[in-house]
Amino acid sequence: MLKQKIRRKESAKALDHYLESHLHPILKRIYYARAIQSPEDLGRDLEQLCPFQLLLNIDKAAARLARALKEQEAILIIGDFDADGATSTALAVSALKAMGAQKVDYLVPNRFTYGYGLTPEIVEAAAPRKPQLIITVDNGIASLAGVQRAKALGIDVLITDHHLPGSELPEAIIVNPNQPHDTFPSKAMAGVGVIFYVMLALRHELSQQDWFNLQNIPVPNMAQFLDLVALGTVADVVPLDKNNRILVHQGLGRIRKERARPGIKALLEVARRDALRLNASDLAFAVAPRLNAAGRLDDMSLGINCLLAEDPMSAYRMALELDQLNNERRDIEAEMQKKAFVIVEKLHLAAEIPAALCLYDKAWHQGVVGLVASRVKDKVNRPVIAFAKGDAGLLKASARSISGIHIRDSLERIAIRHPALLSKFGGHAMAAGLTLKESDFKEFSRIFEADIAEQLSPEHLAARIDSDGELEALHLTLELAELLREAGPWGSGFPEPQFDGVFEIVEQRIVGQNHLKLLVKLKEADRYLDAIAFNVNLNDWPNHRATMAHLVYKLDVNEYQGRKRLQLMVEELEAV
Repeated sequence: MLKQKIRRKESAKALDHYLESHLHPILKRIYYARAIQSPEDLGRDLEQLCPFQLLLNIDKAAARLARALKEQEAILIIGDFDADGATSTALAVSALKAMGAQKVDYLVPNRFTYGYGLTPEIVEAAAPRKPQLIITVDNGIASLAGVQRAKALGIDVLITDHHLPGSELPEAIIVNPNQPHDTFPSKAMAGVGVIFYVMLALRHELSQQDWFNLQNIPVPNMAQFLDLVALGTVADVVPLDKNNRILVHQGLGRIRKERARPGIKALLEVARRDALRLNASDLAFAVAPRLNAAGRLDDMSLGINCLLAEDPMSAYRMALELDQLNNERRDIEAEMQKKAFVIVEKLHLAAEIPAALCLYDKAWHQGVVGLVASRVKDKVNRPVIAFAKGDAGLLKASARSISGIHIRDSLERIAIRHPALLSKFGGHAMAAGLTLKESDFKEFSRIFEADIAEQLSPEHLAARIDSDGELEALHLTLELAELLREAGPWGSGFPEPQFDGVFEIVEQRIVGQNHLKLLVKLKEADRYLDAIAFNVNLNDWPNHRATMAHLVYKLDVNEYQGRKRLQLMVEELEAV
């Protein structure tokens, strides 16, 4: 399995100059490798969040929202159909109601009918509700035509988004840390983080106007929404810079203290995750997929209603529905993934794998192509776009990129050079979406591959595994595993620590269908350790008689019947 080159991160020789001396030496090493330069960089208190006042236009947004509340205008939230969009929508609705809004509702475009964002079609669908103000969450920065249509209908628009803007901005109040001239320090916020900041600004504006006293309603404690912020931030895989780490840490803290909303509690229950020991990876791999399943296969309204539910029984019923949808999603994804790997294998047999891959099967599910693109990207270490049939001769696709290749910039270059080729596109450096005519698929594939080939270097294609180094026997302890669990939150841009080393294999067996259970011994010490590698490709591991193996692993706390044991979570292994 270990076909990539391991790259050990630079050791921390000078850390004592700027990190507290009481930190565990391994933790110092880990923080150094993640560009932590002072104790302030490790702060996780709410007081250390970037001030909302630094966001461009946030004063205008707060003033417009305050007017909407004072005049009790009809407010409509237009969300997105992923977990970031769902948490953003639930937060906007909940916070506005907590501040006294009486006419607030939401509408999420069905991805199969309307596509993404504030399109003219979704504005038309919203018009019968007679909104006076539309607020977009996790979308809108590219909705030029949709904003124009809303204006023509006499509807004001407030855009809150975090996606990268194009060359032209919609004619609306925009709060987006990535828009031109915005000096907000954290450019990595998810959509849910942006709307949280807008609600912070609104609460401040309303307090200045003595609104809460005049209405005889309590000033809402904004910390109550941090469970949503944590979930949406982790689910959207945005980099965990200091600001995002604070938001996620504080949200996780509320969930661990059983102060989460019923919907999140229910999703954790159906996923069989212990809220008291929750970490960011639980949100990423257990809660987010169940929430996302609604938007992928059906209608994200189910996920939003689960998050908005105040009754635990109702929340649990909806969580069970989401769990069933997620099971269906897994089955669909497995079948699509199998077909995708067959296509890749044929390409590889015919010639060298190209610089980028465009994959299409007419039977593929539109809501799952992003997951397939991600799986194939991981396998071939190339940018990948997976396509599915859309409406009326169109293909809709999700793109996933590798480190160092900005996928949205690539699509923008193509759109500039070939204006008639892409119907629409948008996204981030690592992920994007696009629409084009089915008849243009081959032409686009050729152009996209050529554009990526211009950007690629051998460094990009050198598949590497980052390691925080080797651990000596004295550091392979339950205490260090627990310390690392609490030292995060870990995630994109601030990866969970993993180590590597050569171990003697004492025992090995397959558990479940394809999980490899190991008992290993440190090469030069009399220490025996449990280890497990999940979802092993047994064709890649025929080494039943192997006695030594090079492992890349994370430290894990295995808790069973009240007893805790150290376990190595094996990410990669190779017989040596």
